Amino acid sequence: MPKSYSQQEREYIRKRLKEEAAKCLAKYGVRRTTVDEIVKRVNIPKGTFYLFYKSKELLLFEVIQEQQETVNRKLYQTISGIANTELSAEKLTDVIFEFYKMTEEMLILKLIDVNEVELLVRKLPREIVEEHFRDDTDTIEKMLALFPVKKEVDVKVLSAAFHAIYFATLHKAEIGEQYDKALYSLIYGMVTQII
Repeated sequence: MPKSYSQQEREYIRKRLKEEAAKCLAKYGVRRTTVDEIVKRVNIPKGTFYLFYKSKELLLFEVIQEQQETVNRKLYQTISGIANTELSAEKLTDVIFEFYKMTEEMLILKLIDVNEVELLVRKLPREIVEEHFRDDTDTIEKMLALFPVKKEVDVKVLSAAFHAIYFATLHKAEIGEQYDKALYSLIYGMVTQII
């Protein structure tokens, strides 16, 4: 960072970059969001952008990841609340189903289709994507620790299965009018294998 930016200025610029990137992502998607548009909105030189992020994809991914972390925290709090009650497959399925429905309503995730996600992931450094999947696996493992789980459950397989369900949510239109019932059935099938 250039010495001309104080810590407070750096925090402000980073915050503004993420805010405007989120707006651009929601309005234009991954392909049509440009660094030029973001820096124009934040009112900084283009070179300054690259002091904070090596690419627009890294910024966009950070924005999406922060929204996902917010949802994950809410899910963890909800699961923590029911973990000490009489837990049933139906109750846990209801909670996880609502989590997926909540992610569908997030403006950014609502406007990104599967091709946009694939494009973003393709342009990210492999280690960033792998770290993201490890974090997801850790989050699922932390949630599973809250209640009795069958011994044979492989957390990595379970994490991959939850990712597969997430990617299915990107195809809601193609799945059609039975989407909610199909989503619920997929989650219920996973839950019955866990507890």
